Amino acid sequence: MHHVSFRKAAFALFTGSFVSFMILYIPQTLIPVFSSEFKVNPGTASLSLSLTSATLAISLLFAPLVSNKLGRKRLMILSLMMSSFLCILSAVSPTFIFFLIVRTLMGISLAGFPSIAMTYISEEFPPKQVGIVMGLYVSGTTVGGLTGRVLTGVLTDIISWHVTTLVIGLLSIFLSLLFWRYLPKETSHSIQAYSLNIFFTTLLSPFKRKELRALYALSFLLMGSFVTIYNYIGYLLAAPPYFFSQTALGLLFLIYFVGTFSSTYAGTVANSVGPRKVLLICMLLMIGGLFLTTSSSLILIIIALGILTFGFFGSHSIASRLVGDYAVSNKAQASSLYLLFYYLGASIIGTSGGFVLTHNGWISLVLTLVFFIMIAFSVILLFTKERTIVHHQKHSTVKAGR
Repeated sequence: MHHVSFRKAAFALFTGSFVSFMILYIPQTLIPVFSSEFKVNPGTASLSLSLTSATLAISLLFAPLVSNKLGRKRLMILSLMMSSFLCILSAVSPTFIFFLIVRTLMGISLAGFPSIAMTYISEEFPPKQVGIVMGLYVSGTTVGGLTGRVLTGVLTDIISWHVTTLVIGLLSIFLSLLFWRYLPKETSHSIQAYSLNIFFTTLLSPFKRKELRALYALSFLLMGSFVTIYNYIGYLLAAPPYFFSQTALGLLFLIYFVGTFSSTYAGTVANSVGPRKVLLICMLLMIGGLFLTTSSSLILIIIALGILTFGFFGSHSIASRLVGDYAVSNKAQASSLYLLFYYLGASIIGTSGGFVLTHNGWISLVLTLVFFIMIAFSVILLFTKERTIVHHQKHSTVKAGR
């Protein structure tokens, strides 16, 4: 790919990942608003994000099949345009049920972008450029997710969540058109046969390895616990004695930048001391961060979120790498299953945590999540060994949205 095309394609992929993750994470800042406006409990309000994550997780597995029929670029454009349209439709929701139906459909439409974008990058760019473009793609997911949360928090204070969602939907259509304009069509030889029969026979093969089963359990439990804290921290901080506004709650997500640093830093440290050791330390940091959120001091709560975020993204980057290291064959299926459990954890634990909060309070929620991370810690301790991978420098390309 020559220089001008490379720049255009890299810009397009950054834009596409920005749009898809901005749309995905709009509701996270709004969960307390939905509770108030629609008179629903925190668990029910969190379905606005959890249902999207769940349908996204399951649909991700089938995206390669569809892309072989439609083509890589065509499916990604369809995914972005449909998601943008559904975002606009959700802005005019007359009821919460209608909003949830639209968000459920949005999960299906969003699934056409992430895994196909990574496949496109690995197939269309020279090996020397793949790392750079993958980095841009991942930064697009981070910045997009942050923009969706922060913009929603700030604009909801000024206008309303309806208008905010409409503005984000219209912006997404404009950016999706830029993606369409600048991304070169994939080369015809890059599309490989991927029949339904092959799909089902290879899908479950990663489960044969106990190490991969352990990493899937970790993915489910850690992502679920992390998302749960950010789903419901708004209820804690909007109440006395903190009285956070929607803007302040939105700006709280800037703490995610700590995770952008820790995901890189953990990978660097893992090269010298071993990934398994770093993974276990990162989980202990998450447990420490969770306990600190029970403090009555606002400063300590914010520090706690920073520690939790550092630990989670460090864990996630190492676990992503280990999936690639342990998957001797069928690496694509191994990666897809990791993402499946990642988003299912966000959905199932993310919503059920709301019911724990409603009935038993914040400390019970924290203790529940600490228990989940201790299970993940035990599973990694029991079913993986450092010596098999400590010198393995090859990085997996598994990434997920932040």
